Amino acid sequence: MGKRIFRSRAAWTALAAAVLVTALALYWFQPWKLFTDTYVDEAVPPARTTSATPTPAPASAAPPASTAPTATPAGNEILTAGEFVTHEHRTTGSAEIHRLADGRHQLVIRNLSTSSGPDLRVWLTDQPVTLGKAGWRVFDDGEWVELARLKGNQGNQVYEIPASVDPRDFRSVSIWCKRFAVSFGAADLSAA
Repeated sequence: MGKRIFRSRAAWTALAAAVLVTALALYWFQPWKLFTDTYVDEAVPPARTTSATPTPAPASAAPPASTAPTATPAGNEILTAGEFVTHEHRTTGSAEIHRLADGRHQLVIRNLSTSSGPDLRVWLTDQPVTLGKAGWRVFDDGEWVELARLKGNQGNQVYEIPASVDPRDFRSVSIWCKRFAVSFGAADLSAA
């Protein structure tokens, strides 16, 4: 009887459709990522949290007549920082925006721990972080900038903020699942 079932064209069509649906579901949801981790341990730039102080110029150096003296940072500085809260998946760690001595900005994520997932991105957003399910889907409602794909779901990571982006325009960072339009976790960024 089993041989007769697979001789029919309808049975083969149904089997092919089931295999195709299963393959698409596996690609779309990638369930194995719930059981795998990617560890990243990038060097985090040293920084201070106090405001910048001017670097004294040598007595023999005089400022050019056409420019007024300005204060320049003596080193890297943490501008804003916050702790991650859990949204769709349990997420812990902290996020900081650093201004480097050369004027560039970086997002530093320390001790991140979250689930791996399909199509995870790092977003700066202008939305506040809301706890619970109410906060899962708010980050694409306002202004946001995607810095990069998430390098790993565990560890320390550094992301360059493009020169065209003013970090003061953003108040939070989200580990955003682009495929399902949901936040795995987010951190409110406040002055350090």
